[in-house]
Amino acid sequence: MEKTDRLHNIRHTLAHLLAASVRELYDGAQNAIGPSVDDGFYQDFDLPQAISLEDLPKIEKKMRELLKNWNDFERKEVTIEEAKKEFSWNPYKIELIEEFAKEGKNLTFYTCGNFIDLCKGGHLEKPNKELAPDCFKLDRVAGAYWRGDEKNKMLTRIYGLAFENKKELDAYITQREEAEKRDHKKLGKELGLLMFHETAPGMPYWLPKGLILYKELENYWRKRHAELGYLEIASPLVNKSELWKISGHWDHYKEDMFIANMGENEVYGIKPMNCPNAMIVFKSMQVSYKDLPLRLSDTDRLHRYERSGVLNGLLRCRSFQQDDSHNYVTEEMIEEEYRQIMEICKEFYGIFNLEYKFRLGTRPKEYLGDIATWNKAEKALQEVLKKSGKEYSVAEGDGAFYGPKIDIVMKDAIGREWQMGTIQLDFQQPQRFELEYTDRDGKKKTPVAIHRVIYGSLERFIGILIEHTAGAFPLWLAPVQVKIIPVRTNHNEYAKEIFEMLKEGDIRAELANEDENLGTKVRSAKNNKIPYWVVIGDKEIEASLVTLESRDSGQLGKMPKEDLLKKLLEEIKNKK
Repeated sequence: MEKTDRLHNIRHTLAHLLAASVRELYDGAQNAIGPSVDDGFYQDFDLPQAISLEDLPKIEKKMRELLKNWNDFERKEVTIEEAKKEFSWNPYKIELIEEFAKEGKNLTFYTCGNFIDLCKGGHLEKPNKELAPDCFKLDRVAGAYWRGDEKNKMLTRIYGLAFENKKELDAYITQREEAEKRDHKKLGKELGLLMFHETAPGMPYWLPKGLILYKELENYWRKRHAELGYLEIASPLVNKSELWKISGHWDHYKEDMFIANMGENEVYGIKPMNCPNAMIVFKSMQVSYKDLPLRLSDTDRLHRYERSGVLNGLLRCRSFQQDDSHNYVTEEMIEEEYRQIMEICKEFYGIFNLEYKFRLGTRPKEYLGDIATWNKAEKALQEVLKKSGKEYSVAEGDGAFYGPKIDIVMKDAIGREWQMGTIQLDFQQPQRFELEYTDRDGKKKTPVAIHRVIYGSLERFIGILIEHTAGAFPLWLAPVQVKIIPVRTNHNEYAKEIFEMLKEGDIRAELANEDENLGTKVRSAKNNKIPYWVVIGDKEIEASLVTLESRDSGQLGKMPKEDLLKKLLEEIKNKK
């Protein structure tokens, strides 16, 4: 049994155990559904009384008591009549029984100890022998509408954490505590980077300091891609539905788009991705084989109608930008173009010391084109991955509807994995848009398109970067790079001289010339995670020096102001 399957079975078993324990402790309790989730399990209940966090230890204790006598899970297929008789006391199970029977599904009971539940299976065979009593912990209590519908009754949902053993459970809890400290929504507010407002759900406001960070990241991307031969374009943010019908997005992505019905029976879509517009630009050009690879990059703003329940700060937005490009190549160029894109990944993730691996997404259930073309595209990407030397996995059915893809999966400072950029191979859209280039024999041929983002959504990347660095950005990216701190007000004049010198050198500096004590000013620099601060007192003025302190390395000592500027500029240039 694979680890993922075993974890599912552990968690599903514990959901049953939780339901059994609550029903023993609370007479009249009705259990609804209880699946396994990414970090554990939950169970929904209609309870005769309210419960809170304080009740969880008592329920946990009961779970461990019952576990001692949970020897085997017994499976039994039943008729609809038998099922309804067994659960005549539980309207939630009756609803599920009738629904499953109508759909022609088998009705199965699973029994362990004295507990019977309607279930399709997926448990540990011998819970009391296979389940470590300390591998789980009840975590929190929340409200949840039955079947997720606000028109239905609000139930009580009890969440639990579960792993294979206590060591893994403790490691997860520690990681989660660290993640809470690093939460980008919390740090974003504390550091004055961004905010959200109820009038624009899922659409961040970038505050002055946050916009500096955003633009620095974008400018670095723009400069490097220009050096690598990419041509930047910009295109309309709103397009008639005809464009999205040609690309296939109208059939495959319409539910996730913002749609505008205008007068004169015109329907428009606010663009959720840049690819159809890049196809239009290519088609407007006279392209020869000599022009390929033709790399059209853009960072236009995109909008996707993410449902309110999945919005999560910068990590899941409705409005965002991507570091996008559509690279047009011949079939013979695919491998080399992917190799070059992977070199860009290495550089762009390397400056943040980010570990990453690749993941191949293959043909989904709903797709454009023919099987032979898909097989050819998937084979090409498998060869690219084998030659890359990087670790990779395969996610069956996870490709885009127009082609297979290679996702970039990054690991952050506390061990969490995030899917970031993606490199998609597309034979379909160039055909649908009737794109052509002139080959060396003078014949018209259809190019292949490689859709690629390296960071992915800039918003999402910045959100993850905030959490990865805990808000302590590298010098080149920091909104404020240096704080000038005079010890007393009579040191302000020399401090201002240093401040002006740094500003002229394009260093983002702040002057702390307010009448406050030194400790308060230094504490402010530390709390705002500024990379460096310069302290100016009597000795510094007398010797025409500055004392430099570092957020990461502590006190660096005294130096001439010219050396300070040189040090900062060199570190920014090298993106250390």
